Formats: sequence, C-alpha cells, structure tokens
Amino acid sequence: MTSGSATPSGATGGRKLRVATVITRFNGGAGQVALNGALSLPDDGYERAIVTGGVGIDSRAASREETVLYGDAAVANAAAGDLTPRAHEAGMEIVQVGPLVPQISPRDDMAALRTLTRVLAEGRYDVVHTHSAKGGVIGRVAAARAGVPRIVHTWHGFPFNEFQSWARRRAYIRLEHLAAKHTDAFLAIGSETVTTALRLGLATPERIRLSWPAVDVDAYAAAPGSRAHARRRLDLPLGVKVVGSIGRLTYQKGPEIFVKALARLPDDVFGLWVGGGTMAGELERLTARLGVGERMRWLGHRDDVAAVLPAFDVMAMSSRWEGLPCVLVEAIGAGVPLVATAVPSNQDLVLAGETGMLVPPGDPAPLAGAISALLDDPSGAARMAARARARVGDWFSPAHLGTVLDETYRGTSERPFRR
Repeated sequence: MTSGSATPSGATGGRKLRVATVITRFNGGAGQVALNGALSLPDDGYERAIVTGGVGIDSRAASREETVLYGDAAVANAAAGDLTPRAHEAGMEIVQVGPLVPQISPRDDMAALRTLTRVLAEGRYDVVHTHSAKGGVIGRVAAARAGVPRIVHTWHGFPFNEFQSWARRRAYIRLEHLAAKHTDAFLAIGSETVTTALRLGLATPERIRLSWPAVDVDAYAAAPGSRAHARRRLDLPLGVKVVGSIGRLTYQKGPEIFVKALARLPDDVFGLWVGGGTMAGELERLTARLGVGERMRWLGHRDDVAAVLPAFDVMAMSSRWEGLPCVLVEAIGAGVPLVATAVPSNQDLVLAGETGMLVPPGDPAPLAGAISALLDDPSGAARMAARARARVGDWFSPAHLGTVLDETYRGTSERPFRR
C-alpha cells in the first residue's frame, strides 16, 4: 500500500484527519445519517469532505472521467432535496463525480471507478467512509486503489432481498464480498443487518459495529397546537383521521400498497405521503382508479417534514425492505403511533403490540387492519407512542454517532486485503 497520509490508528503529528464521505445520492435517510455523522465530528480533529454522485451533467461529454465538480459548482448542480448545500454551509469540501449514478451502467460504473480513484488519491484522505450500495462498492474499491489508509462502510441495509431473483440476489452478495475485502471497519444500521452480515461472512466480528440512525429527536417534538396548525397548512378537512408516510415513490417503499390500504379504510380517513419519485404518475392514476382521489394527497418532496408530522394520527410504513429508516425515529420524536412492515430492522424500534404494530410486507389488507386498530383505539395508540419514545435514547442522537465515528476512524481493525 502506498499513501502520503499517516494511518489514522497511528500518530498523526497533531494534525487533523482528512475524512471523505462517499455516497451516490446525498439525500433521504442514508444521506441524512451521513450528514449528521459528518457534522458531529469535532472541527479541531477533522477536515471533512462529501463526495457524491453526479446529477444533471451532460451525458454526451467526451470524457466522462472529466465530469467532476467542486465546491460552489457542485452545490449549484445538486438535485432538489440534496443535502450538499447544508454540508457546504458547514464548511465541508464538496465533490460531485459525474459518472457515479444510481443506475447500473457498465460504462458509467467503470468511469466512476477511474474518476473516483483519481479524486480520492488527489485528496490525500486518511479515511474514506462509504454509504449506499453502489457508492459503497465502487467507493471502497476506488479508495483501496488510491491507497487510502482506512476504509469504513455503513450498511443502511442490503441491496439484496427476497423480492429479487436468485441470480440478482447472488450477484449482489458477491459484490458485497468483493468490497468487504477492502473494508477495515463496518457500521451496520440495525441488529438484523449485523446478523445478516455475519451469517453471510461479509465481516469478521472485530470489524463490525451496530449503529443507529442519527436523528435530532427533540427537533421533531410536537409543540402544543402543532397538530391543528399542520392540518391547516395542508388544508385538511376538520375532523378527519390522517394516516401518513414518508419516503421515495419507489417499489422498495411500497406506496401502491399504502394507497390500496387506504382504499379499504372508511371515508373519513385521509392519506398523506411525503416524498417524490419515479412512480408519481403511476400512483396518481392508481389513486383515481381506486376512487380515493379526494382523500389521498401525494405531497412530493418537502423540506418541512418536522412541521408536517404532527398532522398524522398514524405513521404507516409499507416498505418491502429497509435497513432501519430515520423516518421511524422522526415519527417517534413527534409522538406519532407506528405501523411498519416486518422487515429488517424495523423490529428494533417497533415491538409488536408494545411500541407499535408490525404487518407483513406486500399486502394492503393487514396494513389497513393495523391502521384501523390504532385509529379506533387512540388511548392504546398513545401508550404505544409513549413507550416508543422511551425506547429512543442517546444511542440515536447525532452526538452518539459522532463518538462512534471517532472511535471507528481511529480504530485498529484491518481489511483482509491490501495492495
């Protein structure tokens, strides 16, 4: 291995550690956890950079490797909802790598690997910390090629799941095994993620640590009168019951299951969904076919989630698979009772019948039944919400994540393979 940087686990001569966070899309729950973690690192100990994927760069560029934007240019080119402006305002370096896109594309993926290797080598980083499935694989291989002394990866969940074909699932697992050889330490969001990683042999015990979504829970606490205010802002009729959800409009999140469940509920139950995505047009048509257009609101992306959450009587997650989503912690902070699908690692927070209700994924009937049960028993739902709030302690705070990151970045565990 060659590098001009000192190893994080050794002496650094009193200088700051340079840490690059690599993530394909710097948004959503994974992006928020990555940002909260970077913000929680002490300024006197770290120099922080965000290396994110490209959005809106001309795909006809003669050399895809040259499509790299820095600083103000990268921020100006960020998509709606991207968190790079907040990171930039906090004094972090911002790098946007054009060919690092979410879609699988052999041409882009090879260009992303070459470009990212060059960017990481030029940055002379002590630590590279990758997030997301594709950014995690390409980022870790690139960091190893660039001679980065310490490579860390956070599993927010896994890209393989029961809804895929056997061949696709096996291919994704093989890629994870490949990237794991270049990883010194892992953070795994949720206990089921840890269990799966160990069972599949993706990490040895000394290289993996349980982690949690980092959410400023107090920022979501509902103030007196916030419920009525939120409903007025959303122009909801008086007296209706509201079930809401937050997430991208993608197959993973199951928004079509959510609206089908709503169609099974009485006419005084309204549905709200915060988040945009590729399924928006399809869902508008489905809503019309189900005859619930008057009581289903697709709100699109919003930056005021904390102000919208108090409008919910129940938070209902219809995801087919997850890690442990931030929105569950946010809803708990707002005191909203929970219904979630029984997928990893929702059960870390939603204890069946104790802190919320769990339902099987993919079926609107039990989802509608659980929502109805909570709406019809507001006292029982409030007790579950209170127990859930008591379960969320300091482990879910950004400050705790900062401690975990500091210990991990300066740790001594080592990857199996080095150049």
